[in-house]
Amino acid sequence: MLKLTLLIAAANLMISSPVLAAEPVGLSAQGLQDYRQFLAATPHRAFAMAPGGAWGWSAEAESAEAAFDKALSACQGGTPQKCVPYQVDSHVVFDAKAWPLLWGPYVSAAAAGKAATGTLPGQRMFNLTYHDAQGHAARLSDLKGKVVVLHIWGSWCPPCRLEMPDLARLAKSLDDRKDVAFVLLQTREPFDKAQRWAESQKISLALSDSGTRGSGDTHLSLADGSMVSDRDIAHNFPSSYVLDKHGLVVFAQSGPVPDWPQYEAFIRDVVKRAAK
Repeated sequence: MLKLTLLIAAANLMISSPVLAAEPVGLSAQGLQDYRQFLAATPHRAFAMAPGGAWGWSAEAESAEAAFDKALSACQGGTPQKCVPYQVDSHVVFDAKAWPLLWGPYVSAAAAGKAATGTLPGQRMFNLTYHDAQGHAARLSDLKGKVVVLHIWGSWCPPCRLEMPDLARLAKSLDDRKDVAFVLLQTREPFDKAQRWAESQKISLALSDSGTRGSGDTHLSLADGSMVSDRDIAHNFPSSYVLDKHGLVVFAQSGPVPDWPQYEAFIRDVVKRAAK
């Protein structure tokens, strides 16, 4: 396979690069544990991963090419994001420079106008209504022209609580970007309860109010006056999306994101390359 041969050749050229000594970035504890199992497995073997923390691996394959294909397939089965190889046999083939570019390609304004509504990459996010951190009524569509990090969470949710400090660090690293907006919407609880928890933890994130008022309130409001089940947007809590300047999904994550700060480079790439 020509692609695999080129990747291994590039890895050999970079043999002194520090990336070769590092474990994969952005994996959960379970992902790192699987990577260590992969390292102990019998060749031919391959390990693949995707933004958001998905991974897959294969071992004891009949060839490096077969391991490569199986690892990519195993990874891709668990994520809508693009999976890329990290290691094949003893060769680390991860392209660190290309990693922050994986959320593309980005479409034109004309193509974006034809996108279907949904939560998958390339679809237009539901036009949710909420009250922003200043208490003003707002809609997601009001943020056209900005890259939006949309986060559905609850202070009652242990993974949500664990993720918040990392998300705050990402937001702080992007303070210089006025064309990046964070919309954090609580669900199944009153806004003041979510806000009190964040304040108690000294979480310096501007929270928005989804309008939900209690544990039995499982719907979010849309700009056309209708409602959508929170499970239609957040299959797990938390769930996160990054929307381009046209409101199209470029990143979708069901469940917590390991290592939010690493996505600063991804978001800056969306700001730079997404179509006007």
